[in-house]
Amino acid sequence: MADIDVNDISLHLTDTGGDGRPVVLIHGWPLSGASWSEQVPALTEAGYRVVTYDRRGFGESDKPGAGYDYDTFAADLAGLLTSLDLTDVTLVGFSMGGGEIARYVGNHGTDRLHSVVFAGAVPPYLLKTDDNPDGGLAESDVQDMENGARTDRENFLDGFATNFFSADGELKVTEEQRQDALALAALARDEALVGCIGAFGRTDFRDDLTKVDVPTLVIHGDSDAIVPFEVSGQRTAETIADSTLVVVEGAPHGFNVSHAGEFNAALLDFLAK
Repeated sequence: MADIDVNDISLHLTDTGGDGRPVVLIHGWPLSGASWSEQVPALTEAGYRVVTYDRRGFGESDKPGAGYDYDTFAADLAGLLTSLDLTDVTLVGFSMGGGEIARYVGNHGTDRLHSVVFAGAVPPYLLKTDDNPDGGLAESDVQDMENGARTDRENFLDGFATNFFSADGELKVTEEQRQDALALAALARDEALVGCIGAFGRTDFRDDLTKVDVPTLVIHGDSDAIVPFEVSGQRTAETIADSTLVVVEGAPHGFNVSHAGEFNAALLDFLAK
């Protein structure tokens, strides 16, 4: 574990080291890099160098009052890759972490990348607009989430954590695992929680996705109640030429925990290609 300075803040990261090809895991909202606990051992055992980090405002990273937008998140990621001098990297972005990948490619290119993975990820564009009628969130939905996080944080996150790990109304993890996620969310700054809702709810990644020119895996649960497959993963896979699509049957949003075996198998198979 270590900290690295990028863009005038300190990001907390873990780095397994070694000579293997690097895999950088980018966590979802409202968690931290520790949410990849089911993936890090499997990837490490397979010989990869695994790097996880806490997004600004979350986990043990610095928590500034501003900067909760995807241009800034992508710049943070670019700074991390540059500071660690990582090349031939696979980026794995879960949920809002997929937005970091899209915007990183859009703003910084793919010179350092080997491949990318969108896992239950928010691109291409969640907000319903006149030119994006297939989005999954109305503006009122985004505002309701923002208000819930702002005015009743604890209860809002408790309900969110249940939906996060539920498929067809049934919790797919243990209560201990749900509580573990809530403990990670408790570390987030209020401004980060609310700011990121606006970021993942309103950011248009459609142009960014057209610039993805490296091998791509899109993996998604077919019972995702938070970021439904039809409005996100399916559209991303259709946008990126020659992408690989894996749909995990009966899996909720938090399927890297609930369906870790299937998730890891698909990820390792893709990485080996």
